[in-house]
Amino acid sequence: MTVTPSGPSSTPPAPPVPLAALLARRELGLRLLAGPGDVALHWVHASEMADPYPYLLGGELLLTAGVQLADPARFAARVVEAGAAALGFGVTPVYDTVPPELVEACVRHGLPLIEVPPGTPFTAVARALWRLMAEARLHELRRVAEAQQSLAAAAARPAPVPAVLRALASRLGGWAVLYGADGGVSAAAGREPPEEAARALADLAGVVGPRPGGPASASGEGGGLKLAAYALGGDGGPVLGVAAERRDPGDHTVAGVAVVLLSLLTAPHRAGGAPERAGALTRLLLGASAAGEAAALSPGPWTVVHARGGDGTPFAAAALAAALGTDLVDDGEAVRLLLPPGAAVTARPGWTLGASAPAGPDGLAVADAEAGRALRRAEAIRAPLVRHRADGLAGLVDPAEAAAHARVLLAPLSGPQAETLRTWLSLHGGWDRTAAALGVHRNTVRQRIARCAALLDRDLDDPDVRMELWFALRSGPGAQ
Repeated sequence: MTVTPSGPSSTPPAPPVPLAALLARRELGLRLLAGPGDVALHWVHASEMADPYPYLLGGELLLTAGVQLADPARFAARVVEAGAAALGFGVTPVYDTVPPELVEACVRHGLPLIEVPPGTPFTAVARALWRLMAEARLHELRRVAEAQQSLAAAAARPAPVPAVLRALASRLGGWAVLYGADGGVSAAAGREPPEEAARALADLAGVVGPRPGGPASASGEGGGLKLAAYALGGDGGPVLGVAAERRDPGDHTVAGVAVVLLSLLTAPHRAGGAPERAGALTRLLLGASAAGEAAALSPGPWTVVHARGGDGTPFAAAALAAALGTDLVDDGEAVRLLLPPGAAVTARPGWTLGASAPAGPDGLAVADAEAGRALRRAEAIRAPLVRHRADGLAGLVDPAEAAAHARVLLAPLSGPQAETLRTWLSLHGGWDRTAAALGVHRNTVRQRIARCAALLDRDLDDPDVRMELWFALRSGPGAQ
């Protein structure tokens, strides 16, 4: 069994197009001279380099007119080494026919070789392939959307877990199984695979299930079937396994929807009293007195996480909470989560996270503010996760005195100017990154920073000036 860690995907990738589909476009007049016609084309590239190897990614249909075709055998070998899917050779103006040496080399290497006739420009071939890929992607998106609706409907039935498994197995044309925390099968649906495949799938589920910090999902092969396993929630929780004869580009996305639904459906069985704790979190984060609600929480330390991102589905926040090992989540403009003692904060694909320092129940309000600042920092520097850091030297200055100094120092600046200066300093004077963080043109950033320098009468290239301004911006009115 081969195992490959895999991450979640909100939308399926563009499906490849069979070479046969491109050959079927009669208006192109393409002719297969060597190799199989059932290879998958992922993209198209035209090149007249003598050695195209450094410029290929793999999976391409490489188009060439042979302008620098000095050694056809070596050229074909290099194309194969680069992983190109097929080679298209345009006859005229350099060659009247495809060189026989090139045909022989492609036959020897098993590389599909097609002849592009004089009346067919390479752009016409490329456009036809992109259209076929667009059609295939649209079909895949429709299939995924229908599967999402089917799974959502199954989750609303009286016995939702078996219903979701049945819907998933039907959509993927295989077997869907839910393993319990002990590794045993708790529910299954679809065509049961041969014993070898079932054993391989159970082993794959063990890879993503019990190991702390292990992958959230993994894929592999066994018993002639395509296998995939997905962890539901934190370490040691249930695992979803899928076995099917094939794996289409959208299948991982379909399985991801089932993972979210099953995580929600099985969460109450993993954590008793979750509704009460979730209610306590909601009241705490909405401003209720911590003293009155702390009894619902353990002494800690707890970690507050703020997050933005996700795939846009209604279950994105719940899926993030399950991945981080908590039931305590407040889904608002920014998702806010309360992680219990022992839960690890790790970066999650598609999300930007800010994490507070560990705190007890009476320090959650401070931790909530720390997580908010960490999230803003993560968004500014485009990092997937930023953890709150202690104030260091700034903590040695009296906050009231620092705020008074900041008000005087920054008085000449307007709100937008101060915010631009704050972002610019946080990004080490990077013009492009500051422009991206603020959503403005880089010239606008330059103009604002120049205006700040003039109003403050300070040299912003001086590191001492930058440090003083940074402390002032962190201490003054509106400091974040």
